[in-house]
Amino acid sequence: MLDRFYPIVDKTDWLTDLLPSGYRFVQLRIKNQPEDYVRPEIGRAVSFCAAHGITLVVNDYWRLAIDFRSPWVHLGQEDLVEADLPALCRAGIKIGISTHSEEELETALAAQPDYVALGPIYPTKLKQMPWAPQGIGRIAAWKRRIGALPLVAIGGMTLERAEAAYAAGADAVAVVSDVLQAPNPEERARDWVRATR
Repeated sequence: MLDRFYPIVDKTDWLTDLLPSGYRFVQLRIKNQPEDYVRPEIGRAVSFCAAHGITLVVNDYWRLAIDFRSPWVHLGQEDLVEADLPALCRAGIKIGISTHSEEELETALAAQPDYVALGPIYPTKLKQMPWAPQGIGRIAAWKRRIGALPLVAIGGMTLERAEAAYAAGADAVAVVSDVLQAPNPEERARDWVRATR
């Protein structure tokens, strides 16, 4: 259901740029943009991924995910409060949910998600986080708690750190900076694909 390599991109151009790497599962996470920018981006992403056999996860914009028939949506805890979960279910959209604490994990599990994300595993420079890095040990604890439900590790993840995350129980590793800020993003994504297939 999930691919072990889970890149997260902030614009649809990345979908084309990274295509030669062979990625199969990707999240489009657009922040701080008006809806008249986000709507066509999501529409293009859904069409592109459908044409290339790639599974798309839309971050936050659950209404647009329904409108464009995205197969997945990813919700943060604040978005989870507002999201119409029955509508997403009726639309056949699978759901991933972010967690950063035991309380948030309980909230996520009550929503019966299709995966749970834990983060940040390591310090991350992408955004200010009110939570301390979770560490590899928390991956193992989360996995014991959720059992067969897929677990995604996110936050400060690099290819060099991925092996420990998988060994601790992560089913997938979500990656942003290690690919998008690499000198050659497509080649770095290809390295991830080679290492995780």
